[in-house]
Amino acid sequence: MKAIVCTRYGPPEVLQLQEVEKPVPKKNEVCIKILATAVTASDCIIRGFKLSIWRPMRFVMGMALGFTKPRQPILGIVFAGEVDSVGKEVKSFKEDDQVFGWDLFPAFGAYAEYKCISENAMLAIKPTNLNYEEAAAIPYGGLIALHFLKKGNIQSGQKVLIYGESGAIGTSAVQLARYFGAEVTGVCSTANLELVKSLGADTVTDYTKEDFTNRGMLYDFIFNAVGKRKAELQCEKALTPNGKHITVDDGSPKIHREDLIFSKN
Repeated sequence: MKAIVCTRYGPPEVLQLQEVEKPVPKKNEVCIKILATAVTASDCIIRGFKLSIWRPMRFVMGMALGFTKPRQPILGIVFAGEVDSVGKEVKSFKEDDQVFGWDLFPAFGAYAEYKCISENAMLAIKPTNLNYEEAAAIPYGGLIALHFLKKGNIQSGQKVLIYGESGAIGTSAVQLARYFGAEVTGVCSTANLELVKSLGADTVTDYTKEDFTNRGMLYDFIFNAVGKRKAELQCEKALTPNGKHITVDDGSPKIHREDLIFSKN
C-alpha cells in the first residue's frame, strides 16, 4: 500500500510517499481502508518535533517518540473510511461499514491507504449525512471542543463567547455550543468573519478591530480555543459573577469513545 512516511523531523518536505506493507488486523482489530484524513496541529508538532510546549519533558517525549525521527513513521491521527477486514474476535464492526475515528500516540498511521485499530478504540460508524472528508475533520477539533465545553458545564440559555472560533477547535465549539442551546459570540480575524457567521454564531467580533472585553457585555462562559500561548485573555470584567473562563491549556482533554459516538448523533 501507499503511505506518507515521515523520514525525519523537520518541515513538510521530510514527508515522502512510499510503498509499505499493508497491515493485517489482529484478532480484536479492524483494518480500515482510509478514504480521508486531516492534518492536525498535533501532526505538525510531532513532524517538526516542536515540543517546546512540553519543554520540561522534552527528553521524555524524545524517548517516547524517537529523537531523530518518529519511531512510528506514518503519522496522522484522524481518519474516515470503510472497514476492509476484521479480526476473528471483532463483534462491533463488519466489512464495508463506513467508519471514522481518532488514533493517538503511539499508533498514529492515518497517512496511509490502510490502518488497523482495536474495535474498542476511538472508532464509530460514520454519520450517513456526512461525507468522508467531513467525518475525518470531526474527531480532533470536535472531541477537544466537546471536552472543554462539558468541563465548563455549558447550559442552555447561557451567553457563551468563543475566542479563536475559526480554528479546528473553535469551529466545532460554536456548533456544539449552539447544539447545547447557548447564545454564542465568536471572536476571530477579519478574514474569517463570514465563516464564523455561517457556523451559527449569534454575534461575531473582529479582534483586530475591537476588544470584546470593552463591549460592556457579560458572559456566563468564555472559552479560549487557541490557548494562552497565542492569546492571554484578561477577561474577568467580561464575566458574570459566576462566569467561567476556560482555555485549551487547562489540562489534557480526557476523550472517551462515548464522546465520538455522541458526535455522530
